[in-house]
Amino acid sequence: MLVPVVVRETGLTMLLTQRTAHLRDHAGQVSFPGGRCEAGDASPEATALREAEEEVGLAASQVEILGRLPQYRTGTGFVITPVVGLVTPPLNLKLDDFEVAEVFEPPLEFLLDSANHQRQSIEVRGARHEYWAMPWQGYFIWGATAGMLVTLHRMLYSGT
Repeated sequence: MLVPVVVRETGLTMLLTQRTAHLRDHAGQVSFPGGRCEAGDASPEATALREAEEEVGLAASQVEILGRLPQYRTGTGFVITPVVGLVTPPLNLKLDDFEVAEVFEPPLEFLLDSANHQRQSIEVRGARHEYWAMPWQGYFIWGATAGMLVTLHRMLYSGT
């Protein structure tokens, strides 16, 4: 999964997608561009770049890989390897309209500000589950996406 940090003249942003409502997994949720590893992918970085190009049309030549965050395990059983990349505009995005309803770019400063990291919970089949959330301008960034952003914050500001 690509964690795309976009270099804008006004400051750094994070390219996020709103998944389409009809998908089987995580329908309608906010996520980073990304998906499953395929046999031809040489590495998590290769998977992240391929998937970002397939989902949003982001050219690999515009991405400078900075490194990986620790693997993230979702409550639904997925194991994600987040790959952080610096993205150079201009972005000539072409969305896969089957998977991606829209893209948006919240400021990285907002996403990394711990004051915006909310701990919320939900009850599912009688069990309480906690998750991170970062509401921003009508978008509800939560779950795995918010959890990986909290991990990025911790790595940048605490060195762990």
